[in-house]
Amino acid sequence: MGYPDQRFDVNLSILFTELPLLERPAAAAAAGFTAVELWWPWIETPTPPQAELDALKKALDDAGTQLVGLNFYAGQIPGPDRGALSVPGTESDRFRANIEVAADFAASVGCTALNALYGNRVEGADPQVQDSLALENLVLVARAADRIGAILLVETLNKPESPLYPLVSAPAAIEVVDKVNAATGLGNAKFLLDLYHLSMNGEDLSQAIKAYAAKTGHVQIADNPGRGAPGTGSLPLEQLLDELKDAGYAGWVGLEYKPGDRPSAESFDWLPASARAAG
Repeated sequence: MGYPDQRFDVNLSILFTELPLLERPAAAAAAGFTAVELWWPWIETPTPPQAELDALKKALDDAGTQLVGLNFYAGQIPGPDRGALSVPGTESDRFRANIEVAADFAASVGCTALNALYGNRVEGADPQVQDSLALENLVLVARAADRIGAILLVETLNKPESPLYPLVSAPAAIEVVDKVNAATGLGNAKFLLDLYHLSMNGEDLSQAIKAYAAKTGHVQIADNPGRGAPGTGSLPLEQLLDELKDAGYAGWVGLEYKPGDRPSAESFDWLPASARAAG
């Protein structure tokens, strides 16, 4: 058990950001990792030129890295936004324009997990209207994911850092997962269990693991406080990941932490080099 018994991937939207996007897969590979994940890389547009999509695919392929998680267009991230699918008007339209683009790119690189961030509450918008729009868009996404043999992920964030985001508890995200699966009958909506976000919300992490491991499609970690590498805070991450494995979770664990003041490549000393390449 312990860290060497997990399948880790590196989030290239928070680690190796000192490098241009197309150089990050090779940097992750040089650090010993064979799997990566990404937030939507083109924050300004849901529909980047095909040449840019092709260039990212080539960078992943050339590095020998497998993309195991991809976010749909989510607005300005990093920045003030937390998704687009529940935001009425232009942002919802942009999200819809992104659905097939993101799904087709994921299919081209063999990525089978797509994360759809819910979006913030908007001043002047009825929360019920936003939730209805969200369900409508999530149904579209679930069908697009199903078309390429992928799962749809719904993520809990944390209230201190994302005060306008409505899904700030594990039960809130699970409720959305269940609604999407009931609406589509596909069963491919899953929970993205981020131990850092749940800890920031003050949730009982061991209890959340027991309750929701069976509905979990992806896991992400960072230590707390500080959102740094494991060992920089006080979370018993090694123990919690063992609990997840014991509860039946056998999927990826995304490293979604800030490297601090050092280069990203130096932030992995907590993980033996022999445990970085995913089998």
